[in-house]
Order: sequence, then structure tokens, then C-alpha cells
Amino acid sequence: MLFIEETSPPPFYQEQITADKRMQLDKWFIGNRSQAYYLKRFAEFDKQGYLSAKWNWAAFFATFGWLLFRKRYLDCIVYTVAGWSFIQLNVTIILVAFEYAFMGYIPNGWQMAVRIAIAGIIWLFWSVMVARWADAYYYRMARREIADVLIDYPKEPEQQKSHLTKEGGTSLVGLGAAFAIFVFLITVIQNQFLPLYATPKENGIIQDTFIETRIATSDIEKRYQASGKCPVDYKPQAKVNNLAFEVKQKTPALGNKASTCVLIATLQNIPFPNRNLNGQTYIMYRPSSQKQQHWQCVTSFNEKRKPPVCSSS
Repeated sequence: MLFIEETSPPPFYQEQITADKRMQLDKWFIGNRSQAYYLKRFAEFDKQGYLSAKWNWAAFFATFGWLLFRKRYLDCIVYTVAGWSFIQLNVTIILVAFEYAFMGYIPNGWQMAVRIAIAGIIWLFWSVMVARWADAYYYRMARREIADVLIDYPKEPEQQKSHLTKEGGTSLVGLGAAFAIFVFLITVIQNQFLPLYATPKENGIIQDTFIETRIATSDIEKRYQASGKCPVDYKPQAKVNNLAFEVKQKTPALGNKASTCVLIATLQNIPFPNRNLNGQTYIMYRPSSQKQQHWQCVTSFNEKRKPPVCSSS
């Protein structure tokens, strides 16, 4: 699609037919959907005598679906195999080069975002290039099919119409297939690939927030030792903004467990794709008023995700 001839006259242009005949053939090929738009584009290419870049929003947002909707099935396969492979190759080469030359200067917290941004920019560039040349490509397809019917059925308009409406026009089946494939890919990404990124990050968040909670617990224990009572008016401050602390004498969340002081740590402000962690809690509690006492832990995390020293509530 991106290697369109910019010759004059455009490829497959039939100079011998009248303007009215050419418009009729174009209408048969385009079909009713967006006919006025494509007739205008075709007229522009005919008038200027060569193909040039325009802009097609459908091709920009959904090239795969647009090709299927316009019955360009074989071209869709070529685009999927060659086009996406080309994108992936470029993403890989540029990421490897950037990783080697510049990633060391990027803070750890920004490195994944930078990788995603690089891949997104490459994908955006490809989408822009496709969108700019989609109309020229579609015009070329129309002129090629029209040239074929004029050779195969020079004086048989009904046969010309039948051929062009079969090869051109739109396909609701193709559009439905595009949506079905899109839903399938989103499902695969959500269930298979997203966890590959989200699960290690989730483990890191749980580990870091629990360490912060243990540090806050040690601070509260020191205050308990100094005053002999639970510092319920004290508000521990986490070093990160994804934890909220609350100190209490008791909490119903412990059920019938005895406690003389409780620290409730609630996870908050966790971004995508780990938003499911928001609202999860660690409850650290002092079982008795003895001078030396080891704090116990109860958490809302399930058995699979909870810190080893905690029990699930």
C-alpha cells in the first residue's frame, strides 16, 4: 500500500472511455457506502493525472477492518503478515538500540513507560503512512478492476456491473470478521499477555508496600513502648503515595482475635494494570500488652498473593 506508483497518468487509467462511463464504473466498484467520498477522491486523482497522499480516517484507526470491509481480503493478509512483521522488526531494532545507548540514563520507574512510548510512536508513524496512501491504493484497485472488465466484457455492461460489484463494494461479513478478530485479540492480550507484565509488577507492589507497613509498625511499637499505650492519635507517613495508614485500639476486621493496638494499611492510587490492588489491606496488630510483643498480620490478600508472614482474613 505504501509503494504506490506516482506516475502520470495513474496506473490502469483508461483514457478512451467517457467521464460518464468512468463515473458509472466507479459507482459499481465503490458501492453505496461512502460513495460520494471516494468519487470525489477518484475525480481528484483523474484530474491531477497522478497518485498522491490524501487522508483516510478509517485506514488510520482500523486498517485491518477497513481492508476487510472493502473486500481487499488478499491485501489484508499481506498487510497483516508483512506490515505487522515490519512494525515488529522496527520496534525490536529501535528498542534494542535505545536500550543499549540510552536506557541507562532513564530512571527505573520510567523505563517501561519509555519502551511503550517508543513502540507507540513507531506504530503511530506506520498508521499515518497507511492513512495517507489508502485512498490512492483504493483508487488503483478500482482502476485495475475496471481495466479488467473493459478487456473481458468490452460491450457487456451487465457483466461489467456484476464483476465490479462482486470485486468491489463493501462486506458486512468482512466487517463482522474484523470485529470478531479484534475482540479475540483483546481477550488474548487481557488473559495471556497482560498478566506477563502485571503479575511481576503486582508482586513488587505487594512486597514494597508490606515493607513500608512493617517499618510503620516498628515505629508504632517504639511509641507503644515509650507510652505504654496504643498511639491512636499518631498518623504514620508512608514514603510512597500508594499506602494510607490508620492506627486503632481495635478493629472488627480481626474478629475475635485479641489486640491492644492495630495498624491498618490500605493500598491506594495503584495505576493500571494493577488497579485491582486498590482497597486491599494489611492489618498489623499487637496481641497483648506485654512489654515485648511480636506483631501479627492479617491481610485481605488471598493465599496466593499474601505475604508469607500474614494470614488471609
